[in-house]
Formats: sequence, structure tokens, C-alpha cells
Amino acid sequence: MRQVTGPTDHVVVVGAGLGGLSAALRLAGAGRRVTVLEREDEPGGRAGVVRRGGYAFDTGPTVLTMPDLIADALDSVGEEMSDWLALKPVEPLYRATYADGSQLDVHPDADRMAAEIEAVVGPDEAAGYRRYVDFVSKVYRYEMRDFIDRNIDSPLDLVTPNLARLAGIGGFRRLAPKVGQFLRDDRTQRVFSFQAMYAGLSPYDALSLYAVIAYMDSVAGVYFPEGGMHAVPRALAGAAEKHGVEIRYGTEVSRVELRGQRATAVLTTDGERIPCDVVVLNPDLPVAYRDLLGFTPAKVRRLTYSPSCYVLHAGSDRRYDHAVHHNISFGASWEGVFREIIDEGRVMSDPSVLVTNPTYSDPALAPEGKHIYYVLFPTPNLQAGARSGLDWRIEEPRYREHVLRTMQERGWTGFGDSLEEVHTWTPLTWQAAGMEAGAPFAAAHTFRQTGPFRPKNVWGDNVVFTGSGTQPGVGVPMVLISGRLAAERITGPDPAYRSRALR
Repeated sequence: MRQVTGPTDHVVVVGAGLGGLSAALRLAGAGRRVTVLEREDEPGGRAGVVRRGGYAFDTGPTVLTMPDLIADALDSVGEEMSDWLALKPVEPLYRATYADGSQLDVHPDADRMAAEIEAVVGPDEAAGYRRYVDFVSKVYRYEMRDFIDRNIDSPLDLVTPNLARLAGIGGFRRLAPKVGQFLRDDRTQRVFSFQAMYAGLSPYDALSLYAVIAYMDSVAGVYFPEGGMHAVPRALAGAAEKHGVEIRYGTEVSRVELRGQRATAVLTTDGERIPCDVVVLNPDLPVAYRDLLGFTPAKVRRLTYSPSCYVLHAGSDRRYDHAVHHNISFGASWEGVFREIIDEGRVMSDPSVLVTNPTYSDPALAPEGKHIYYVLFPTPNLQAGARSGLDWRIEEPRYREHVLRTMQERGWTGFGDSLEEVHTWTPLTWQAAGMEAGAPFAAAHTFRQTGPFRPKNVWGDNVVFTGSGTQPGVGVPMVLISGRLAAERITGPDPAYRSRALR
């Protein structure tokens, strides 16, 4: 495994996102002096928070899976997750509604989920679901240790017995037809394959190995932290500071000082020079190259990006009896949705929508008797949207009305009239926050941008990357792992390490 060269006593981490904090904890646990520089006034990065009118809106991920990976990061400094974070299982995981008026609740317990499917669809579909659970569980076991939770320098690193096992169960076939081998009903196919969007792909284009994401939420379970998703970076940052990590908030980095291919210092926008032995960069990888290192490798210039999303954060005085924590409303169109937003660069004509209601699990996130709704509509990223002439400076007011009208039509009666606080993010907002192409899900996980073909997490003599733009990829679990992999490039592998997620 490739490691940085030279001394590693003092490491500067740029960015207090989940990846940067995960790396900082592990480096502190390995005895390094660690300084984290964060431009905002609190930790989180993409897992940020906006507070308005007594509401606390999580601006980043809303679905938390594999909390054992949070425990792994805290364990690296001898801390127990329960001392820092209170997690509540989300039940049901999702409530899916369909254009025909039917509804399907998704549960992590296989027996309960099979009973739900049998009641809504039929016994044959329930039996197919059980076979699908067996399939995704195998995908997880085969992938996690050899393909996700390790540094990969070459495609040859993947040549393990688990590669043959993955191939043998069809892990390199397309996801949608593979799911169709187990599930025949359009409704179950959708609810167990939409997770490919997290990887930036249509289920019709994604490889079956991305069924690992369906395992992580629909089998292993979904959780919600007391205090909202932003409680996760707060916990990681607090534990890091307790163990000697210096976190400097309100400190923006302008560039990394290089001597050849060696980083010698980090320069801040207020003119400070901070010498260091190693730099870990947590900003979106293409942005980190361009803005902090001053160049962009050809491979990074050629990256294609995941779809973006329009998010409406709503503080409301209305409660909906049909709502649970995570709600998915599927339109009649499915394959056409992906063609529109990915291939054609157009907004969905018949949208499928995620509505998260965090106050369902934690009422304290809003004023008493009030509620928060996080409404997410997938959209083209800025690169794809440019092909169709989509300009969010013009489109946003119209699209907001489209969102509110769709909510009304999908059973959220009076939603637009109930709003007390509204905070919206468009692809332009994501871009302004430092996400290339306005894509919060980073580079898409196409075959040529996956595993050993994804941008490396190390450059030159002593520059290391963490976050969703590098290995292993997108999503809270992957980003937490990316921090561990970044630290390993500096400290070397820990022979005693074994993730709780694999026990």
C-alpha cells in the first residue's frame, strides 16, 4: 500500500466534514499532532445545519445507516459512541406511496417486511424478497472488506476470492434486471433499487454490486440522532478536541504551499502560513485540486457527476397523519425519470420525491407544535442542465411552485399554506458551497469512476484526500471510511483494526 513519504508528526486537515473528522480522530489516536482548519463556525461540511425561527434544518444527508462506522471512528481514541451520540432506529425505514394509490412500508426486519409485501403484493413476491435479502447480504459480505474498507492502489488489488464470489452471484450485472430476478412487482423493484441514485446512477445503468447500498439501509437499518443529523459531526469534533485535535473554526484556506510535489504549509485567506508535514484535504476533490493545489489532473477534468437535487427545507405549523420519518412518493414514470435528469438534463416531468420529517423522531428540532419537512426532488447537475439550457437563476421560483403543487397533488394538503420558514437549495447553491457541477453526491459511480478507477486519495509526496470524491465513494458510511483510509496513508495499516461493521 502506498503511503506518504517523509515525516508525519504534524498533519493539517482542511475541512471539518465527516471525512476530515474521521481522519483526524484516527490520526490523533495514532499519536499525530492534528490541526483541523474549517471555514465555517461549526463542524459538518455537507452535514451542515441552518437555524431559523427556532427550526434546525439539516442541510446535508438525512439517511443515516451503518452507525457502527461512527463507533469505529470514536473507538480509535478510546471513546464510546453512546457517550457522544443518542441514536434512535427509524421505523418504518421508509413509507413508499405509488401512483396507483398503494402504499408499502419498508422494515429492516426480514420477517416483518416479508409479511408487508405478502399483504400488499402477494406471497410469491414475499418469497422473492427473502431471496433478495440473501443476495444483498452476500454482496455486503463480499464487498465490504476487500472492495470498500481498504485502500486500493491497482485493479490487481481486487483479485481476491471475494471477487470471484461477487462475479458468481451476478454482482457485475446491471442492477435493475438483477433485482427483477427476485422481485416481479414494479413497486418492490423501485423501493429496493432507487438507492442507485445515491451512487449517481440509474438502476438500469448501475452494477448489481451497488445493491450493497440497499443492504445498508433496507436490511441493516436506518437511524436518526437526537439533535438531528448535525449531531454526528458535533460528536466527532467534540471527541477529537478532547483528545488533543486543534479545530480552528472560521479559518478559510486559500491554498496549499507546494515545493515540487511536497506540501510544506497551508496558507489561509487572512495571510497566515501554517507549516505541516502532511495535508489532508476534505473539500470536494476536484475543487481541492483546482483551488488549493492550483491544478487539475486530466482524469479529474474528465469526471462525470451524479445528479443534483432541489431541496426545500420547510418549517410548518401542520402535521400530517400519513407521514413517517422518511416518505417516498413515486410517480407513474420510473425509467423515464432517469433519462430526463441524467441523459437529457431536464427536470422530472413526473417526479419521484423524498420527504423527510425529522420532527417525527425528534420534535425538539422545531418550536413546540411545529414540524420540519425536508423535500428533495432529484434534478440534473449543472453540467447536464447546461445541455438543455436549464438556468436555476430563472428556474428556481417556477420550480418552487412546481414542488408545492406536486406536494399538494401527492396528498400533502395545504402544504404551501402551512409554511413559516422556507430555505431552498438548488444546484447553484450546492456549487457555491464547494461541490463541483452543483452535485452533492460527487462524481458518479460509473465503472470507470469506481474502486481503483475512482480518483486516488493520495497525491505527490504528502497530500491526502478524504470525502465522497475519492475512494470508496458517496454516502455517510463511505465518507467515514474514507477518513480511515486517508489516515492509513499516513500512519500505515493497523493490523489490529477490524470494523464493527464486519463483526
